Amino acid sequence: MLFVLRMIAVAAFAVVMFIFGCGYCLLSPRNPKNVHTVGRHFSKMARIFGIKLDIRFPENPEEYGPSVYIANHQNNYDLFTVSGAIMPRTVTVGKKSLLWMPLFGQLYWLTGNILIDRANRSKAAGTIGQVVEKIKQRKVSIWMFPEGTRSRGRGLLPFKTGAFHAAIGAEVPIVPIVCSTTEHVNLNRWDNGVVIVDILAPISTKGLTKEDVRELSKQSRTVMENKLHELNEEAAQRSAS
Repeated sequence: MLFVLRMIAVAAFAVVMFIFGCGYCLLSPRNPKNVHTVGRHFSKMARIFGIKLDIRFPENPEEYGPSVYIANHQNNYDLFTVSGAIMPRTVTVGKKSLLWMPLFGQLYWLTGNILIDRANRSKAAGTIGQVVEKIKQRKVSIWMFPEGTRSRGRGLLPFKTGAFHAAIGAEVPIVPIVCSTTEHVNLNRWDNGVVIVDILAPISTKGLTKEDVRELSKQSRTVMENKLHELNEEAAQRSAS
């Protein structure tokens, strides 16, 4: 019964967000401010799933300037957890197929996000160049999932290099964002405990070249993997208390 009620709530939320979200975005279509606004509204839905969401922001994130934010990608609950950590003037990079997802896909495009064709390597490579130009020209930050696919309980998967090429090319820092596991979430359970999202300190790319991409990727993944273990332990303890 609880599962059904939650699905009804999600469906109602999707319709409302599509109508009012698209209406809001049409006032300033594909403006980078839209992603931040819509993301914060999506994160409020975490309560409907019985999740106590704890998002930890740095003290002075505005001092980071344009950055490439990278987050771990677990499952569809990311829409309602890590979305709350999207900073102002940040757009995301997602698969082109998202455009065909009913309601969400159209809103995703209208808010100003970037869609890439991962099945076409030449187009994807060209998109990284476009990402670099958008960072430089529009002074925006980019949000990417370096794993490239949902981990679905398999821990932190190997990283693809696109985000790191973009950060080095645009000469902006990498900012890791880590979300504790949501694999325990059960839609038939009232209380699904604590989920923690932590925005970590930026990793500088100053002086780096494309030859340093893999080392930067390795360094970022190590930082995120260590933090993920730490957050999982804390979230489990807080959920049990």
